[in-house]
Amino acid sequence: MSNPRRDLLRWQFDMTWSLFAYHLERLAPESILWEPTDLTWTVRPDAAGNWLPDWADTEPDPVPVPTIGWVSWHIGWWWSTAIDHAQGRTPRERTDITWPGDGPAAVAWLRDLRTRWLTVLDGLTDADLDATSALPWQTPPDNTVGHMIAWLNAELMKNVAEIGQLRLIWATSTSTPEQHGG
Repeated sequence: MSNPRRDLLRWQFDMTWSLFAYHLERLAPESILWEPTDLTWTVRPDAAGNWLPDWADTEPDPVPVPTIGWVSWHIGWWWSTAIDHAQGRTPRERTDITWPGDGPAAVAWLRDLRTRWLTVLDGLTDADLDATSALPWQTPPDNTVGHMIAWLNAELMKNVAEIGQLRLIWATSTSTPEQHGG
């Protein structure tokens, strides 16, 4: 059955995902962990082989430029916790969300999260959309699941733009003049 509020949120999500798909299909494996500046956040394997993000509990000034790998972990982290919350589970801690370990695995992980999210999103009723939500973090207590979905769409759009810009900078900074017609 059609639900105009949910359908609008789904439309917005689908539009954002289509922009993301454009970049995901064009990511070169060597661009994923490319560090564009000296001050960069990325993902790194720990002694056990788990890929963890660089992190600071207080945002540094200046803020490090993230790698595509770090941004993809960031998407996976907040999206995983949003799915947990929407399904009535206690959201996992940030430290429990690890990066898959390489670009193709990260792309597959993000595509799987999309599939899982669409299952959640497509099943929501008006009553579900009006239910109180604790996400996004540090929000007023009157925010709803509908607010959480709108936040998720906005956060995804921001992260898609970051990945797209990093991908374009990597592609143009690592190419030769001949590739630019020079």
